[in-house]
Amino acid sequence: MTPFFRTLAALAALAAAAFGPALPAAAQDGPLRIEITEGVIEPIPFALPTFLAEGREAGRLADQITRVIAADLVGTGLFREIGAQAHIARVTSFDAPVAYADWKAINAQALITGEVGVRGGRLTVRFRLYDVFSNAQLGEGLQFQGSPDSWRRMAHKVADAVYSRITGEGGYFDSRVVFVAETGPKDRRVKRLAIMDYDGASVQYLTDGRAIVLAPRFSPDGNRVLYTSFESGNPRIYVMDLGSVRSRPLADQPGSMTFSPRFAPDGRTVIYSLSQGGNTDLWVQTIDGGAPQRLTSAPTIETAPSYSPDGRQIVFESDRSGTQQLYVMSAAGGEPRRISFGEGRYGTPVWSPRGDLIAFTKQHAGRFHIGVMRPDGSEERLLTASFLDEGPTWAPNGRVIMFTRETAGEGGQAALYTVDISGRNLRRVATDTGASDPAWGPLLP
Repeated sequence: MTPFFRTLAALAALAAAAFGPALPAAAQDGPLRIEITEGVIEPIPFALPTFLAEGREAGRLADQITRVIAADLVGTGLFREIGAQAHIARVTSFDAPVAYADWKAINAQALITGEVGVRGGRLTVRFRLYDVFSNAQLGEGLQFQGSPDSWRRMAHKVADAVYSRITGEGGYFDSRVVFVAETGPKDRRVKRLAIMDYDGASVQYLTDGRAIVLAPRFSPDGNRVLYTSFESGNPRIYVMDLGSVRSRPLADQPGSMTFSPRFAPDGRTVIYSLSQGGNTDLWVQTIDGGAPQRLTSAPTIETAPSYSPDGRQIVFESDRSGTQQLYVMSAAGGEPRRISFGEGRYGTPVWSPRGDLIAFTKQHAGRFHIGVMRPDGSEERLLTASFLDEGPTWAPNGRVIMFTRETAGEGGQAALYTVDISGRNLRRVATDTGASDPAWGPLLP
């Protein structure tokens, strides 16, 4: 087994040790043998020469595309780039034979080469991935096309393909996150709905900040967003079409407050909390304005619902046991079963896209945590701890979680962070303003 695939084995073993079997990774010869030593993962060293370019405009884009690909891969914590200053070989032609010996000499286990061209107002990006130690190309070469303005998306698509071929898991770089952008002092904070690339780039503001907005949630196809707004004075759910950036109220019952919405996997049904007469229950209705239907009727607070990927079950938080805990019930309603039994309070549960885990916020002993557990409540694992961590959301591949972290003190500001489901690789997402309430959307088409 080459060093390249021994590293892959270790990556798979880390996930398996923490949460059960991992998704399969590629293997060179026969079944992949799982090896891991003391849970330490050594990132895979890769070489990424600047992509070749056809023409002046392509030259500028080639450098930018190369840097975004590198940032995507390094940002996972699973890869380490070998800088260009260490390269012995020089890539002068996309179709030239690979000088494997030169790349082995600098201990590059993976090599990524590519070419960028702009013709007739169309951007084309081609790439190839090589396993240096086995002297072999991994998979077929691929190319992506789009407008020159979409160069970041092209870079993310290349990085997704590389990540998937090496780890055996789905990518997540070519995706967007909707969140609440926060500006101004804490006692007069302006909160605007915003959308950005997964890495914090290309921010667009969707609301003007005149009304407080909370808890945005993507539709399964990524074309619409649910959110809660205080535009009318009380919390009320709105649905926004991202193409037109137009919003309309979704649920409105006189004398009630609606909040904490989320789409069902079919994209046609919305579940949310409705508070009326001092009681808060879960309700559902169709996105086109069908008649609301009540799912729970306990004299307690039921909120923060999230569907399982198959749409058959719902996880939510409730204080029906006397403290804030997590419950699972049929999507059609019925008697819920409690799944959280650790010390402290649990909230904001969200089902993984894979269906194997539920992420949550936990408060215990004066600290907040982001954690995960199995849908039956077993194998609880805390991934973070701080003054205030809350509101997890899953990457499209179910491997990474994004959440809000707020610092202590009067000037404390919220920021977005990501963490791997193993609890490794905690990173802050670069945003120009304070940021909270992230919701990770699906991979873009």
